[in-house]
Amino acid sequence: MMPSDIIGLYGRSHMSLLRRDVMGLIAGVVAAPGFIISAGAQSRANAYGFSFDQPGGRRLALSAYRGRPILIVNTATQCGFAGQFATLQQLWQRYSGRGLMLIAVPSNDFGGQEPLEGQAIAEAALQNYGATYAFAEKCSVRGSNAHPFYRWAAAQRPAETPSWNFHKYLVGRDGELVGGFSSGTDPIGPQLVRAIGQELQAT
Repeated sequence: MMPSDIIGLYGRSHMSLLRRDVMGLIAGVVAAPGFIISAGAQSRANAYGFSFDQPGGRRLALSAYRGRPILIVNTATQCGFAGQFATLQQLWQRYSGRGLMLIAVPSNDFGGQEPLEGQAIAEAALQNYGATYAFAEKCSVRGSNAHPFYRWAAAQRPAETPSWNFHKYLVGRDGELVGGFSSGTDPIGPQLVRAIGQELQAT
C-alpha cells in the first residue's frame, strides 16, 4: 500500500500512530518470541475443534460455521491500524450474506494497544467505526499463553503468524487454514477479497 493510500484510508491524524506501528511490526518480525504448540492443538484435524469465549459468558464455536469461510482478526482499539475496524465492516457487509463469518479477537500482545476489557471493546469499535461483527473476549494470540486456535494456526502456518495487530487468518469452507495475511493487508483489497471469493465459490 502506498503512503498516499494509507493517508486516504485512515486520515492524517492516524499517521503518527501508523509510523509507530510499522516500527513495531519490524521489531515483532525480528524479535517475536517463539510459539510453543501443545500436542493437543497440533492434533486438531481442523479449525472446527476450537471456540472463542465472548463477553457475557457466551461461546463462539467455529464448528457452528462449518461449510463457511471464517476470517479471524486480532484487533486493538488503540492501534494505528484501527481504521481497519471500518474496512472490516465493509467486508462483512459485502460478504456476510454470501456466507462469510468474521470474528474480531481483541489482544493486548502488541504494543499494549488494547486497554479496554470485555464488552467495552466491541462498543468502542461500534461507536467509532460502525463494527457490527462478532467479538471474542480479549486473549493472547502468540506465545505459550496464546489461545488454542492461534497455537494450532501457528503450527499449520509457522511463516504466517501474527507479528502485530490486525493480522488476519482465513479458514476455508472445509475448516482448513487457507493462510495468514499481514496487518497491512487491506481488508477490502484484492489479495484478501480474492481469497475469500475463492472460498465462497468452492463446492
